[in-house]
Amino acid sequence: MKILLSADDIQRRVAEMARQIADDYRGQPVTIVGVLTGCLMFLADIVRHLDLPLRIALLQASSYRGEATAPGELRIQAERLPDLRGRHVLLLDDILDTGQTLAELRVYLRNLGVASLRVGVLLRKEGRQKTPVEVDYCGFDIPDAFVVGYGLDFNDEYRHLPYIAILNR
Repeated sequence: MKILLSADDIQRRVAEMARQIADDYRGQPVTIVGVLTGCLMFLADIVRHLDLPLRIALLQASSYRGEATAPGELRIQAERLPDLRGRHVLLLDDILDTGQTLAELRVYLRNLGVASLRVGVLLRKEGRQKTPVEVDYCGFDIPDAFVVGYGLDFNDEYRHLPYIAILNR
């Protein structure tokens, strides 16, 4: 596999993003909602840099299953979410690909009565968005390639890699 983003580059950018997030929230309480499972490394590293009153919540949203490298139907499992009414929410996801997942999650969370909603992604694939989604925080713009590592997987493998690599097909 070809390494696209080194572990050092990722850590440097995550720290920069955390500073921007902290500046934007200016000490306000925030609930960070992570999209399982790909966001786990990203979420853990972001919160280590934040000195904010925060809560962490997780939901499962997946359109890739098994050995798929193209998205299918989105399934949202939000049983783990606490009451978010009136809370400032930061939705974190590993990758913005077609935009369909994040667009649906934004609508879903807004319908829960959140006070505000911002979105952060580690990666944004160039030229892949079918549904326009603006994000407040983006780590890296990457080419249209299937990537793994740092939480991203293929058939539940490669999540443990500290870097992001292009998967050989």
